[in-house]
Amino acid sequence: MRSLKILKLRKCNCQFMNVRRLATKSTWKPVVGLEIHAQISSESKLFSGASSNYGEPVNSCVSFFDCATPGTLPVLNRKCVEAGVLTALALSCKVNEVSLFDRKHYFYADLPSGYQITQQRQPLAIDGELKFNVFSSDTKIPSYTKVSKIKQIQLEQDSGKSLHDEKRGFLVDLNRAGVPLMELVFEPDLASGEEAAALVKELVITLERLNTCSCKMEEGALRVDANISIHKPNEPLGVRTEVKNIGSIRGVGGAIKYEIKRQMKILESGGKIVNETLSWDAEKQMTVSMRDKEEKQDYRFMPEPNLPPLRLHVDDRNDNKFNLVDVCSLKKAIPKLPEELRDNLRNNYGLSRQATCSIVNEQKLLQFFEEIMQENNARNPKTVTNVLLMELMEFVNKNKLELDNVSFSSKQIGEIVDLLQNQTINLATTKKVFNKLHENPEQMPKQIVEEERWSQINDPDELTKMCQAILDENPQWVTLYKSGKTKLLRAMLGAIVKKYEGRANMGKVVKIFEKLLE
Repeated sequence: MRSLKILKLRKCNCQFMNVRRLATKSTWKPVVGLEIHAQISSESKLFSGASSNYGEPVNSCVSFFDCATPGTLPVLNRKCVEAGVLTALALSCKVNEVSLFDRKHYFYADLPSGYQITQQRQPLAIDGELKFNVFSSDTKIPSYTKVSKIKQIQLEQDSGKSLHDEKRGFLVDLNRAGVPLMELVFEPDLASGEEAAALVKELVITLERLNTCSCKMEEGALRVDANISIHKPNEPLGVRTEVKNIGSIRGVGGAIKYEIKRQMKILESGGKIVNETLSWDAEKQMTVSMRDKEEKQDYRFMPEPNLPPLRLHVDDRNDNKFNLVDVCSLKKAIPKLPEELRDNLRNNYGLSRQATCSIVNEQKLLQFFEEIMQENNARNPKTVTNVLLMELMEFVNKNKLELDNVSFSSKQIGEIVDLLQNQTINLATTKKVFNKLHENPEQMPKQIVEEERWSQINDPDELTKMCQAILDENPQWVTLYKSGKTKLLRAMLGAIVKKYEGRANMGKVVKIFEKLLE
């Protein structure tokens, strides 16, 4: 009896310790701020006419200016300025009528001039915001809307790339040197990796809608730096670490989540956080130290002597006599942005919040949805949504395809929706139709269904015969079902699907089985 009491006491103590540990962890307040480098969609670089194409042979896209040949001068790319202004306006920023260029000095092998041209003192735009939806991986936590403030957006040139080749050894590739970038500096107002990942996803959709950045993170067109610290409420901010060049949205969420937990563990064990630069190892799912920041690097910022102030035309009441980049005309060119698109889908088609987010998150899905509904507005929006989000995306993921590269047209997918709505086929057949369309892109779904004899069996008499045949073949199921094992109905339905290749109208089959088993 005494040992039982001790056991209970120990169990209570363990539970108390677990609660205490959770309570301690919950008192930490994470603070996350993002700096995002987005490569501007432009055929040439920011200050030279060299190509900015990805994947070209090493050092094949390098001008004399890019490799810092003495005597060469920068010439600002007007298209890049327009793209930066358009992005700033879409993000509700205040665009500066006059902005300045600066030199930021640091010495790497892939930066031949020894400095980077950027905008430090007076950037292109300031004081913006980005509104986005956060969906937690924990289904018990409801989704919510978050707004993150943008401190500034600045134009700057990219550096080159250092390569380590087994055959050629160390090699500097200057193809990226001078590639145009927008740096978006967000205020440290995020509290988790999920929020940061949601912000980056929303920014990607916005930039894709504006066509100012391809956002192909696998090509380095969008790179994220995350500044992370933790502190107790009502106490000063903690020492921050910086995770550099995160190359995927999943990586952004994972790196921040890992780093928050790592800092908590260090502080709870009595250690101290070191101000350092880290990288994210996607394979090991952990941050790795790159260099410490105990001594603040002096970039020796100075005005760029070879570029005059960048002046914009911001007041449409005055004539643009100097042919400056026109902010007012660019404001009129802003397309519908993600939030407006989601609102339209909810209000016009009655879709759920999560469904609208999923559709707008993929530009191709949004294009399909709009074209399918425009072709025939009698189509059920929820059926269209299910076909796109469930059947099409399952096919794309299963076959490891890129959604942008699928051979299906909106006309073909729309015909699949029609066949589903008039009960010519069911969802099981839809999967087979997508496979056939992938093999024969020129065919139409209706033609495939007719040739393959995949039409759904809807006749009640025929379905009753099919169900009775399954019961006759498995009399033990009837006995067990009547004894209370009603879950056997699933096995009966599975047998129908298998024997008749998914052609039976399963809604009617369920009712027929229930009637026969009475």
